[in-house]
Amino acid sequence: MQRAKPYELCLVIDDDEDILFAASLVMRQLFADVATTTSPQDGLETIRSRAPDVILLDANFARGATDGAEGFAWLGKMLALDPDAAIVLITAHGGVQVAVEAMKRGATDFVTKPWSNERLLATVRTAAALRRSRRETAGETGGEAGTGKAKARAIATPAPSSPLLGSSPAMARVHSLIERAAPTDANVLILGENGTGKELVARELHRQSRRAGGIMLSVDLGAVAESLFDSELFGHVKGAFTDARGDRVGRLQAADGGTLFLDEVGNLPLHLQPKLLTALEQRHVTPVGANRAVPIDVRIISATNLSAEQLSDEARFRQDLLFRLNTVEIMLPPLRERREDIPLLLAHFLHDYARKYDKPARAIPAAVMAELVAYDWPGNVRALRHAAERAVILAEGPALTIADFPLPRAASVDKPRLAPAASAGIGDGDLNLERAERDLIERALKKHGYNISNAAAELGLTRGTLYRRMEKYAL
Repeated sequence: MQRAKPYELCLVIDDDEDILFAASLVMRQLFADVATTTSPQDGLETIRSRAPDVILLDANFARGATDGAEGFAWLGKMLALDPDAAIVLITAHGGVQVAVEAMKRGATDFVTKPWSNERLLATVRTAAALRRSRRETAGETGGEAGTGKAKARAIATPAPSSPLLGSSPAMARVHSLIERAAPTDANVLILGENGTGKELVARELHRQSRRAGGIMLSVDLGAVAESLFDSELFGHVKGAFTDARGDRVGRLQAADGGTLFLDEVGNLPLHLQPKLLTALEQRHVTPVGANRAVPIDVRIISATNLSAEQLSDEARFRQDLLFRLNTVEIMLPPLRERREDIPLLLAHFLHDYARKYDKPARAIPAAVMAELVAYDWPGNVRALRHAAERAVILAEGPALTIADFPLPRAASVDKPRLAPAASAGIGDGDLNLERAERDLIERALKKHGYNISNAAAELGLTRGTLYRRMEKYAL
């Protein structure tokens, strides 16, 4: 039985069929249906008839165009048709200025090609949640006697991709802090290396809180352009600046009655930190262009991969803002400090991915498990999850072997046997075709800076074929 998807429809508009194919594969994880088209005009018809939760729109359609003019024009038409549309602009690497201009014109966010699937999912997930919140806010102000706020509070936070697992002493302390802090409205600061599960802790805090029936919104402060910080967090009113065609609810107001998760708060530039501090202290926001403050009732949960020592540097982070954020501080341990949790986590990931890819369950011999537990896992739980997914996809025998996991010590078995001139560092004796293909594709992508066209040309593949191979090997 398939699990229900959190959202109904994603519309992807791009003139490149390969991009449409790649995006649809990723978006199926979030949406019950993904509509794709190379025609923006057809996209308008889909918006008119089906009101997508999120629209992914290419910035340029004419061959050689880089200025985003076409994307801006279609963006304006789409927002005229649906002012609450959540539109994520797709732009080429280096086209950030185009994306920033698009957001000034009403786009919700942007992604650059080639994208990271995780970043794309996070961006689209946030856009979909904001779209849902805007609809409820519009319902509240549209005369439905307060039903909008009631509905907004009933929005459930999307279930995390995995629960917060672990029974080690280190994780027992984390669970204890969550249980004690969650029922309060105290602001929580989560510290930990990349991949340790900071967002899972934030979602668990929200789930166990009195605000669990309300919305939980996430915003990656490291990805918010400085010029859009005020509009993104505080909102703006129609006419506040050029192309502000309608009112926009900021994240702080959209999360009213619920929880706002400020991810990568340590990346917030020093000169913008006073604005966040003021909003948290005064408990109200003033949208850009407005002359009246709007009260907010929001619980703040923050996270950063900076250490406590780095945060205590006044040249990097305001101490008064830090005091406001870390009423309760939760330090998430790296996976190397909770090795006893690795068998439990691995069993969970292997079970989930076997079900997802319709693969048989495979045993893990004690010797293989011992090597996995002994490994330091620089990418922490995230790296373990990716390793489990790879093992499920590539394993061939009745039991998993260490060669099925991409550990540095097993790197020799992950390299294909090529011609002697190209085989430096390649282990002897490995003739596994899939491992050879994965490594060759990865090397070509890195050589060409992840330029899909150039990498595909050197490999002798079409762009579409390369995208499918990348998806197969989770590259």
